[in-house]
Amino acid sequence: MFEKIRAQFQIGKVDVQQNAFDGRGFTFELKEDKKSIKGVLKAKVNLTMKSFEIIGEKDFDDDDLFYANGYQAWTTSREFCKNDTFKGLIKAANINKFLKHFAGLSGDYHFEEYGQEGRFHGYTYCYFREKGEKEIKLYGSRSERQGFTIFAVDMKDDKFIIRKDVEGLALSAGQEYEMFDIAIIKGDMDDVMDKYFFDFVGCKKPEIKHLAGYTSWYNYFQNISEEIILRDLNGLDRASEEVNIFQVDDGYQQAVGDWLLIDEKKFPNGMKYIADKIHEKGYKAGIWLAPFSAQVSSKLAKDHPDWLLTHNRNGKKMLGCQGWGGAYTIDIYIPEVREYIKHFFDVVLNEWGFDMVKLDFLYSQCIEPRNGKTRGEIMCDGVDLLREACGDKWILGCGVPIGSCMGIFDACRISCDANKDWSFKLSNGLSQTALLGLVHVNQESPSSQNAIINTVFRNHLDGRAFCNDPDVFFLRDFNLGYTWEQKLLHGKINTVCGNVLFVSDNAGDFDDERIGYLKEFFKDKNYKVNMAEFESDDVIRLEFTENGEEKTLTFNLTTGESNVKEVL
Repeated sequence: MFEKIRAQFQIGKVDVQQNAFDGRGFTFELKEDKKSIKGVLKAKVNLTMKSFEIIGEKDFDDDDLFYANGYQAWTTSREFCKNDTFKGLIKAANINKFLKHFAGLSGDYHFEEYGQEGRFHGYTYCYFREKGEKEIKLYGSRSERQGFTIFAVDMKDDKFIIRKDVEGLALSAGQEYEMFDIAIIKGDMDDVMDKYFFDFVGCKKPEIKHLAGYTSWYNYFQNISEEIILRDLNGLDRASEEVNIFQVDDGYQQAVGDWLLIDEKKFPNGMKYIADKIHEKGYKAGIWLAPFSAQVSSKLAKDHPDWLLTHNRNGKKMLGCQGWGGAYTIDIYIPEVREYIKHFFDVVLNEWGFDMVKLDFLYSQCIEPRNGKTRGEIMCDGVDLLREACGDKWILGCGVPIGSCMGIFDACRISCDANKDWSFKLSNGLSQTALLGLVHVNQESPSSQNAIINTVFRNHLDGRAFCNDPDVFFLRDFNLGYTWEQKLLHGKINTVCGNVLFVSDNAGDFDDERIGYLKEFFKDKNYKVNMAEFESDDVIRLEFTENGEEKTLTFNLTTGESNVKEVL
């Protein structure tokens, strides 16, 4: 099937392109059968790779669907047909390279292409399916430790392409590099996913099966305090039989990166006091960190400028995200940085006593390749460091390339942040408030619609790669742009497709009806998704069983109209 290759690399400072299996720079041996694809490259000279792909022919009909798993946890992931277009950044962000890079920090826009009808790409694994059919054909990489594996299609030109993100990879003459180790598995969705994640990748069932409770972010953002946290902790008392986790999000620290410098005005008794209060309720205590980030104004950034990553092209400090007025990224390959990371986790987990850490903005570690390593290798090294630092305590990943943490993190976000306003839509790369700065312009930006798309179409990860966190749902009546039906719809979708179920509402304000729905959504039930499919551009049909009873939920992404009351 794959009879062509295309590679770019450098020998010294000379750019070279090679389209032959045996050429000036390397030999490439490809072994392909009905069950696997394996490819090994052997360098003939010292070289630095820029790109590599194999190209095959595949016929696409109008009913054929391609599943694209997005770059990281937030990135839109869904099935596409040949008449769809997957838009990336809004046009305003493509004015020049700087704006494109800054607006797209959290995605792959600076090294992948978007915006052409019928052309799509995804990471680590993909599948093909005919509309209306349950059988799929999956192509999946065993590991991303050599580099991210990218599955791409041109459905208009009948092309199937598999790329390895090898940018920055340095190889010595005679050195071999495993380019591809890919399984091909065909069958029913559940059987295929079991074989891929358990048998091929080697994942074990995650220790976390079901978490339900509270996280502070989506009501107060950074404006939290000891008073608010303890009030909302007590507010869960009427639903306590269904609650087992309570998480403190961003805002307890003086600056991002200064994790042990607590804002004493907001939390006068410190964070051990908070963890103890959570434990008194019988809940697990969770806390948020962005372990690779250092806010521009942080003490960490000021005291250790030599710890901060710099751009390959100009040597200037590199922003890893736009939040908090900008944040740099600390370099995990510096020994002192690794010790710093291990130290603050030791305090948070063992001295303060938190049971779970939500680790955010992890993609920032691999925005650019460095030290002769690919982005995928760097991200896997970062995930390994976090696992080592946290020991057997639970990790909830967020903003992380999925393939790097499968089978390693206990739980992981599978969607972008939910937005407090249902009407904020980014599923086609454009929002109704598009030019409020260059933050809400990409597929990773807060969007209730995109969060729901991801939650539905990444449901198969739950209980295999990790425990799915579909982000929050809402039941409160204020500070929110949802109808009651939209609130119920979002809550039901999260419970069917995920098992880390959070609200940020103060349940102490709830009437009996809302407490009833909260307990219903938090309840641990046996769900199984049988089919998820777009019926039109805006309508999704979700077929599932709930404790053995077959149900179908059909909903409109734009309006939030649905039959949710029939399936509750």
